[in-house]
Amino acid sequence: MSRQQQDAPAAASIIFAYLVVYIVWGSTFFFIEKALRSFSPFVLGSIRFIIAGTLLMGYCWARGYKLYIKSAVKDAMFIGFLLLFVDMAAIIWSEQYISSAIVTILSAAAAIWFILFDRPKWKQNFSSPPIFIGLIFGFIGVFMLFAEQLLADGNTEQHKDMKLIAMIVLMLGTIGWTVGSLISKYSKEKRDLNDEADAEDLQVMVKTAWQMVSAGIAFTVVALLSGEYARFDFSAVLLVDWGAMAYLATMGSILAFGSYIWLLQHRPATEVSTYAYINPIVAVILAHYFTSHHVSALQISGLVVVLVSVLLMNWNLYRDNKKFKVYKRAKRIKKLRGMAPKSSIPRIFEVANFNSKHEKKKR
Repeated sequence: MSRQQQDAPAAASIIFAYLVVYIVWGSTFFFIEKALRSFSPFVLGSIRFIIAGTLLMGYCWARGYKLYIKSAVKDAMFIGFLLLFVDMAAIIWSEQYISSAIVTILSAAAAIWFILFDRPKWKQNFSSPPIFIGLIFGFIGVFMLFAEQLLADGNTEQHKDMKLIAMIVLMLGTIGWTVGSLISKYSKEKRDLNDEADAEDLQVMVKTAWQMVSAGIAFTVVALLSGEYARFDFSAVLLVDWGAMAYLATMGSILAFGSYIWLLQHRPATEVSTYAYINPIVAVILAHYFTSHHVSALQISGLVVVLVSVLLMNWNLYRDNKKFKVYKRAKRIKKLRGMAPKSSIPRIFEVANFNSKHEKKKR
């Protein structure tokens, strides 16, 4: 047995990690909505990320990881501000006015902003028919969700206005997530080009802990300045909502993200990215069965359109995946086998033309 085979994780561990990423991440939107019964938005974010950041930093310290390198901490806290504060603040605040299902679906549409804001890849992205069609589908899906929320029966003018503001705030939050992700991506590429790849750096879980600390500080400052903490009564928090808070801090922020990082180390990134298709479905199911929100046919249609758009916008990644290439090769061999028994002159030309077309596509 090779060393690689010995180091390969057990199938049960991989399945468990996927279940955590699929179900726990998808359920966090539902638990945010539940926790908002007792916690105001920025107090919720403050307590959640202070708990999560402290626990994760303690875990990293216990493992003996180095906790501080000035440049790495600075970068991690800036990325954490964009990813965990700007985006999560938008999500938590908007869930006061729109259902967790809608929030999850609109969050999945963040792929739109990755296409629009990734300027170095504009030529590649906009010259790809699947990506361009996916972009159009994404905007159609978002428009369907906006229309469904604003045209729903029983909405007062004030309620409509707050729903519209909440959805706009949510879209701005997903843009913040996109910008933070792209900065993180290109700063890493820049370090690699400048031969800084071997420079001393922090372990990825330590960086994540600092990102959570950054978010916790930002949420706390806003909660203090806005008066949320002054108005907050710890004794009035329902026990079940403390449970929701504990779930968000431990299961959502630590276990789910830890499983995601672990999967990226052992499974192809294109395979791990499938969580983007499962999370919204989990959120819609939870919203339908465990909240008072009505999940309409138009919401389901918008979900389908958005997920199709995400698939198309990631099509090039899936096409270049090794497993996909093996599948395509198998299909080609099967087609050739179907041609082989017919030994007529036209069939021989058909096989020759098939191979010729395939070689042209490769070139």
